[in-house]
Amino acid sequence: MNAAPNPPCILLAEDEMPVALMLEDRLVASGYRVVKAARLAKCVELAESAPLDLAILDINLAGEASFPAAEALRRRGIPFVFSSGDAGSRLPAAWRNEKILRKPYDTRQLAAALNALRAS
Repeated sequence: MNAAPNPPCILLAEDEMPVALMLEDRLVASGYRVVKAARLAKCVELAESAPLDLAILDINLAGEASFPAAEALRRRGIPFVFSSGDAGSRLPAAWRNEKILRKPYDTRQLAAALNALRAS
């Protein structure tokens, strides 16, 4: 399979290394270039300045909410989806309308979420 000359770049914010590696493999196999962040500071840095097309943000990054990164992405007009193992039941009101990708990741659910982001 030939790689696209300029594949879409996705920010993957995930603090659980096995989950991050599994998801990165799936994304790369689907034709994405992946930049990763396991901690909020790095995630915000990338969200503010990296050349990104999409993002998947784990709501809880090592005990810190990823909302500052979501705010940066929103300011830049970069589509994102939150991810969570608890369906985001504790989302603040400002974020309740955002899509949530449930863990563990289902391949069809992941593909549908990414297609929806790319269409937005």
